[in-house]
Amino acid sequence: MSFMGRRAPQKDIDESELEVGGTAHAAAGPTAVAVSMKRSIEQMGVRRTAQTLLKLNQADGFDCQGCAWPDPDPSHRHTAEFCENGAKAVTEEATLRRVTPAFFAEHPMADLAEKTDYWLGQQGRITEPMVLRDGATHYEAISWDGAFDLIGRQLNGLASPDEAIFYTSGRTSNEAAFAYQLFVRAFGTNNLPDCSNMCHESTSVGLAEVIGIGKASVTFDDVHHADLIVIAGQNPGTNHPRMLTALEEAKANGTKIIAINPLKEAGLVRFKNPQNVRGVLGNGTGMADLHLAVRINGDLALFQAISSLLLEWGELDEDFIEQHTFGFEDYAAHLRRLDWDLVLASTGLARDEIEQAARMIAASEKTIYCWAMGITQHKNAVATVKEIANLSFLRGDIGKPGAGLFPVRGHSNVQGDRTMGIWERAPEHFLDAIRAEFGFEPPREHGHDAVAAIKALRDGRAKFFFGMGGNFVAAAPDTGVTEDAFRKAELTVHVSTKLNRSHVVTGKQALILPALGRSEKDLTGGGAPQRVTVEDSLCSVHSSVGPLEPASAHLRSEVDIVCSMAQATIGDRYGIPWSAFRDDYSEIRHRIARVVPGCAAYDEKVAQPGGFVLPHPPRDTRTFPTAKDRAIFTCTPTSVLHVPEGRLLLQTMRSHDQFNTTIYGLDDRYRGIKNGRRVVFVNPDDIVSLGLEEGQMVDIISEWEDGVERQAPRFRVVSYDTPRGCTGAYYPETNPLVPLDSKADGSNQPAYKSVVVRLVPADGGPAGPIGGVGAGAVAGGEGDEPKRSPQPTHLS
Repeated sequence: MSFMGRRAPQKDIDESELEVGGTAHAAAGPTAVAVSMKRSIEQMGVRRTAQTLLKLNQADGFDCQGCAWPDPDPSHRHTAEFCENGAKAVTEEATLRRVTPAFFAEHPMADLAEKTDYWLGQQGRITEPMVLRDGATHYEAISWDGAFDLIGRQLNGLASPDEAIFYTSGRTSNEAAFAYQLFVRAFGTNNLPDCSNMCHESTSVGLAEVIGIGKASVTFDDVHHADLIVIAGQNPGTNHPRMLTALEEAKANGTKIIAINPLKEAGLVRFKNPQNVRGVLGNGTGMADLHLAVRINGDLALFQAISSLLLEWGELDEDFIEQHTFGFEDYAAHLRRLDWDLVLASTGLARDEIEQAARMIAASEKTIYCWAMGITQHKNAVATVKEIANLSFLRGDIGKPGAGLFPVRGHSNVQGDRTMGIWERAPEHFLDAIRAEFGFEPPREHGHDAVAAIKALRDGRAKFFFGMGGNFVAAAPDTGVTEDAFRKAELTVHVSTKLNRSHVVTGKQALILPALGRSEKDLTGGGAPQRVTVEDSLCSVHSSVGPLEPASAHLRSEVDIVCSMAQATIGDRYGIPWSAFRDDYSEIRHRIARVVPGCAAYDEKVAQPGGFVLPHPPRDTRTFPTAKDRAIFTCTPTSVLHVPEGRLLLQTMRSHDQFNTTIYGLDDRYRGIKNGRRVVFVNPDDIVSLGLEEGQMVDIISEWEDGVERQAPRFRVVSYDTPRGCTGAYYPETNPLVPLDSKADGSNQPAYKSVVVRLVPADGGPAGPIGGVGAGAVAGGEGDEPKRSPQPTHLS
């Protein structure tokens, strides 16, 4: 097969080609179809495109590698049950581009280290296990047995199992995740950080405390039948595009939508569904009935203000409050003392805007509250999640049809990984079940989360890092510190399908272990194709079976890699049947059924079309497994994030052409950006007041109490409709600006959305290393600028 896109890009990003146009006022439409097909056919060809996309998110097909949006009932799925970004995700995995040992022979580490994640990812699928020896300039091929022997010797040579870190990304299947955590605990540590630590940990902590479970309390059908849906800190048009189809159906049923976000995102303005005539030839469907352009970090104050108005107006579900909640009187007294001056300063909204939202909630009998990382990545994120829950308790919007709490997870199986035990703080009952099933005492001391893992590597307390998928180095905060920490490790290992930044920032030795993708047949064990399972944002567990031949005969499944690593490291310790697990994943599912709560008859249930839904006491029976056996109201002081004069409050965010750290392309057509990424979106009045000009090149410098000024160099100023004092830019390019110690209280989640920065005109010099997102990560003062100013403070 021969076509233009099979050849990987030879050039890297040239930001001088960046173009800025107008913002879009609708999402999807025929353009989304055209972009999806163009990207897919370029890299896969026509036949392969049909072979993959028509099986994507189907009951007899494979689960999308992208977001965790739930699937409709099998009887209600479209032939094309995927979105633009889902097609891009499949294209990235099913591409015909290949990274062979010859590629690594041609490209020394010094060369690869200068490349961006975009260039690295576009080179294609890794075909064989590769090793970087101590002192070597190139990766070279290694046998699988050689790779596992190296891992086993390194792990068994550690002074303590706690010197090893075992990371997990959200693309890992439930079977691989269960086997992985079992091996890690049998090895002797709970150092199991995962991508939840960086995306929805604040949700998991906050909801667990107040409703007893850190998951959504709604069903897929509830979304279609709500009277009102509140969407806060979330951009469905880019991050969860299939959500727009569900919202369109809800709108047809009379649902109203409130959008709470500093930016007016295209997907919540209007949706042009490419699967119907109205979306192709007409104007599509209007989405948000009210958009509240809240100031960054103003969400907590906003939800408190809405609750105070409902209390004042007597718009409460008194029966629910009396029968199912604890702490209402204290919370009501707290609301009556609300300082509206602080509310208005924190939110940047007018009181009548907040009252309009409160009236819409008061008029709704069934409200769903959705949120994502615009809520969870702040210092006060856990408190804000609890504040959203408080509002739902006041209205009785939990445990009834068409209503509930809906954190929308960002990666396809991040929730399933946690269910399977990927957690540095696993509950005692889970560890007890491991002991009962496998006959060994798992470690009880809590392990390292993502931030703590970086610190352990930095400080020499950890010497080994294993990444089960993902791109940890690029995803983590404080890029310069993170990269230095990784270089101190004795061995870094990554299970991957494609190249990324984590492969070029390594320990003294490094391994790349190429895995099967979800779109590929898994013939491990030599019999019929194996199936794996995943869990979506609404607790639905279902199977996934890929249709494609593997990209290389050398690829192994994640389950195979985990079980082979376990055999090379701990052997037959405790009698765990690693070979049986590897040969037949049903053997793992039988153990899941006996260990994981709610998973009885797991293998039988996931064999059914569409799978099954895990139990959820608040949703199912209005029972709350909390410390009080009720839903718990909590009181948090109203706060306003103070930003010094001449500074802006930055939020990091995705382009429309990326998923997490995977860069699909260089266009963000919804925000008017083409052929580049280093842009900073600034309110036009702020551009004037700061003495800047649109299109000017600036360095973004963040200021913190640690006395270190972190810099992200050479960004183009783009005028944008964002609240005064607020700005935004893409990650991972701006991750160097976020210190390790800037994190959410209670969850330790990095606060990527609350970064005080100043914009300094660039000196006109070269942009620095094109690939090093950490380039210039530490810089001194500039001219007469003060060297630092106070860290953001919450004034109560």
